[in-house]
Amino acid sequence: MTTLDTVIVGAGQAGLGVSYFLQRDRRQHIVFERGRIGESWLAQRWDSFKLNTPNFMNVLPGLPYDGPEHDGFWRRDELVHYFQRYVEHFQLPVRTGVTVISVERTEDEERFIVNTRIDGQVEESVLSRSIVIASGIQQTPKSPSIRSRIPDNITQLHTANYRSATVLPPGAIVVVGSGQSGCQIAEDLLSAGRTVYLCTSKVGRAPRRYRGRELLEWWIDMKHLDVTFASSEDKSISRAAQPQISGLGRYGHTVSLQQLARQGVVILGRLLDVDAGTLVLSDEAAAHVRFADEFSQRLKDGIDAYLEKAGITPPPPEDDPADAPDPQAECVSPLRRLNLREEKVSTVIWATGFTADFSWIHLPVLDAEGKPIHQRGVSLVRGLYFIGFPWLNSRKSGIIYGIEEDAHYIAGAISEQLA
Repeated sequence: MTTLDTVIVGAGQAGLGVSYFLQRDRRQHIVFERGRIGESWLAQRWDSFKLNTPNFMNVLPGLPYDGPEHDGFWRRDELVHYFQRYVEHFQLPVRTGVTVISVERTEDEERFIVNTRIDGQVEESVLSRSIVIASGIQQTPKSPSIRSRIPDNITQLHTANYRSATVLPPGAIVVVGSGQSGCQIAEDLLSAGRTVYLCTSKVGRAPRRYRGRELLEWWIDMKHLDVTFASSEDKSISRAAQPQISGLGRYGHTVSLQQLARQGVVILGRLLDVDAGTLVLSDEAAAHVRFADEFSQRLKDGIDAYLEKAGITPPPPEDDPADAPDPQAECVSPLRRLNLREEKVSTVIWATGFTADFSWIHLPVLDAEGKPIHQRGVSLVRGLYFIGFPWLNSRKSGIIYGIEEDAHYIAGAISEQLA
């Protein structure tokens, strides 16, 4: 059996980034992808989805954006097309339709045995001196146990399975969770003329543009995205939800609970329980509105402080109604109970995030919660690496923009190990 230098699991942005550097270094390697190139983007995004980062940031090492909308926002299919072009351009050794079912050590602990299933049928094993887990930490839809108490006549689905309002049964829709996906799907449902109830959660909001520029352009200049997890005093940032924002529109747009309310969404508190077909809701919605308002203001204050320190005279801030604070939380509904039958609710969409299953890694690299133990992607087992996680090293690790730096580091660690 041939021994490879490296096996990479996953052909999304993280796996392709590492493959690029290994190809450059002439390392014999292969990338296994259970589905298609960019499978998670294709399988877990709705029809109208657009990225939340501008095009110039959604590129991988060696192939910059060359389209007409440098500061626009790609649709899902446009991003995947770029990934496909990337593989062809650099002739990366990607094999699709190959699911890795287990990884273990050889008896001499010098190599890894990677067991795979091809197209769901044929099993095959390969040996490798190193392995990179690039399948992500947000790959498996996560839903709360409370969903079992939703009446059987109500359609339930996770955001990973939502495509458009047209395939849902007639009636009102409850979206549980007000992070990026929950708010964006609420907007999508509104555009289709549906009645929408949004059970909110504690999530920050980011203005799409501020003082004449895209927010992320300011963050690049400020080195905000370069802040490392190791240097951060508040380690809870690794668990914080991504702020409310959207890439829909030529320059994207700000998303806020108060703006959603003006458009017709009923803003509710957190979902606490389901009692005989009635949703029991907390009284936290007003606090969630204020938290998002304060979060946005802190971001803008940070930009202003940067400009003042740099001696830059900024243009005035934009008139952005969606970012206007609602100090009295007037947008919030007083409802504490929502009877699904009386309100003609047909569907509940769970915008409750993702988790990951690494149980197929038969090595001591996971903690008690099944999460990878690593230092900047380097695991406790020599030769096994992780990439593609939020805060793997820095704030930008969780987005495509951060892949080049993380992939270069992991490829360098592999070269040192193989040497």
